[in-house]
Amino acid sequence: MLVLLDSASLYFRAFFGVPDTIRAPDGTPVNAVRGFTEMVAYVIELAKPTRLVACLDLDWRPAFRVQALPAYKAHRLAPDGKMEIVPPALELQVPILLEVLRAAGITRAGADGYEADDVIGALCARERTDPVEVVSGDRDLFQVVRDEPTAVRVRYIGRGLAKATLYGPAELAQRYGLPASRAGDAYVDLAVLRGDPSDGLPGVAGVGEKTAATVVSRFGSFEELMAALDDPGDRRLSGGVRAKLAAAREYLAVAPGVVRAAVDAPVALSGPDRLPPVPDDPEELAALGQRWGIAGAVRRLAEALAAAAR
Repeated sequence: MLVLLDSASLYFRAFFGVPDTIRAPDGTPVNAVRGFTEMVAYVIELAKPTRLVACLDLDWRPAFRVQALPAYKAHRLAPDGKMEIVPPALELQVPILLEVLRAAGITRAGADGYEADDVIGALCARERTDPVEVVSGDRDLFQVVRDEPTAVRVRYIGRGLAKATLYGPAELAQRYGLPASRAGDAYVDLAVLRGDPSDGLPGVAGVGEKTAATVVSRFGSFEELMAALDDPGDRRLSGGVRAKLAAAREYLAVAPGVVRAAVDAPVALSGPDRLPPVPDDPEELAALGQRWGIAGAVRRLAEALAAAAR
């Protein structure tokens, strides 16, 4: 199995879920580092993958998405209008947790100008050997689920890793009322119509999740839906819904390209994605554990690597 970690999703949850009283001997906050390391260990213990990649945001607000939809994540901009608002105590911990991953021998992946969603989407799209499990608290990644040519599932951690739900096409279809035959693509269409305030995606005014799911289920693709909008005789669209979609035509022309993962993203991996049976640099990993006061977490990570290899 190949496991793909939506790293930022995990470490943001670790930062807000682990008390900020967790600090290194020198007083540096390490709650996100410890929580993230334990989460990675837990995922390895649970899934016992043979391959694992920690996927990174190298651009949290890609230019191509902003050009299409200027509102995209605009509410998260810092006063400088460029950087994302990130708690300073978390920002200083990200380089530390990346050092932990490197010493452990866990592959990192990113793509210049793209988000982790795009990295994950691209890696899923190209996988033809092993089943894939994506670990994330971002519902946008539901779009990658599939059964063929290799199964892709999303372990959704919106309520925490211990209460995570595993979604495949069948589960996604049941949860949102979508056609199972194209559940991943249909979820993109639903997200476009419904919108997502957390990403600055307005959606179609007056169209909620249930209405969006009903509309999406009547069509085989978003393109078919747009063609129906241009055909007054197509009775799959009621007068009210047609009017709402028509009023949002400009938004509907660009939104799918914002929501869909860029599966052609130029992903670069730090090395082979095989999960090592032992840390690449056990001395450095132990030293990081001592320096940052997370010896127990890095020990658990090393033990998880060994257990997965057995």
